[in-house]
Amino acid sequence: MADKKLHDDALDYHAHPTPGKISIEITKPADTSHDLTLAYSPGVAEPVREITKNPEDAYKYTIKGNLVAVISNGTAILGLGNLGPLASKPVMEGKALLFKRFANVNAIDIEVKHKDIDDFVNTVANIADTFGGINLEDIKAPECFEIEEKLKKICSIPVFHDDQHGTAIVTTAGMLNALQLQGKKVEDCRVVCLGAGAAGIACSTFLLQCGVKPENFFMIDRHGVIRSDRTDLNEQKKKFINDTGPKTLAEAMEGADAFLGVSGPNLVTREEVMSMAPKAVILACSNPDPEVSPALVQEVRPDIIFGTGRSDYPNQINNVICFPFLFRGALDVRATEINLEMKKAAMNAIRLLAQEPVPEEVAKACGEDHFEFGPHYIMPKPVDHRLYSWVSKAVAEAAVKSGVARAPLPDHYLENE
Repeated sequence: MADKKLHDDALDYHAHPTPGKISIEITKPADTSHDLTLAYSPGVAEPVREITKNPEDAYKYTIKGNLVAVISNGTAILGLGNLGPLASKPVMEGKALLFKRFANVNAIDIEVKHKDIDDFVNTVANIADTFGGINLEDIKAPECFEIEEKLKKICSIPVFHDDQHGTAIVTTAGMLNALQLQGKKVEDCRVVCLGAGAAGIACSTFLLQCGVKPENFFMIDRHGVIRSDRTDLNEQKKKFINDTGPKTLAEAMEGADAFLGVSGPNLVTREEVMSMAPKAVILACSNPDPEVSPALVQEVRPDIIFGTGRSDYPNQINNVICFPFLFRGALDVRATEINLEMKKAAMNAIRLLAQEPVPEEVAKACGEDHFEFGPHYIMPKPVDHRLYSWVSKAVAEAAVKSGVARAPLPDHYLENE
């Protein structure tokens, strides 16, 4: 059985030949007595003194400038729920692996036990100076919003909840490209978002910041459209109140130009797909099973451009094409935060890269003869090496222009200008 094979293969992968997916490597020689004198006592006292005089020298003499903490409390692990911090460790190690593999960013996972939100925030804030950036991961809503906001106010390094903003960046890039291919302007489109958790709130916020009009936007949770006559709304959901008509998913989907799913499997019906506007867009991102199957959409509405979170269908919406390079750019200019300008820069770089001719080696790495911007290719592939330069440079430039960079653009960003 395929699931049994995946189970066995995954456990074998994580256990052998060495338990886990990451390790520590040294970057300086440590072979002679002189090497050890410089590495530790008494030589190490010299950079200690320099950092005491100028804390910014920590970037010069330590790993801080290329080190990200991947931090979780395990309250929302993938689609598995609240299983606790220790159970989240394989996921956080995996995130660290992706940072290193795709953007040469060193990352270490940290799993935090806590009594309440403030306990978690204080723990992270107290270790933050060790790192150049903090990637929050798999923290349930609505606590994740308060945690991120508090940490952003306390910390002088970027704090970024990837489940929120990484998802928002990649889905918006895919959505804008798909709408462009369908000949539609985002400001004219009726957009439906099914899901009001961390990803749903962030994606919806970013879509509105990138041109969707509030009166044309409908957020839906398990109880229906977010409306003012609802008495069960938290402060995050209240930002998306729309009383212009629809109360149910079915009503909202009628005539919709775009659907974004960040909820759960098989929640959208055949009839709802059929009721959408001509040449619509569906990004159904629930994993492993999307909100509606690609086969059903292809059968009843072949004019719709479709994307999922899965790698075995076209148009995978995958955060790995964003977060390693976003942090790479932020780290390279010592940004104090990841702001809206930087997120928009990352989104536009991803969107525009998909419209460029695709190198043959990228297609071959994905088992295809070629890729071309169109209904089955609206996003760059994670193995596209150009993401490193395109996205990181765009983010670094935006950080400098928006005034949150503490260092100028590195020379390698300027070489091809």
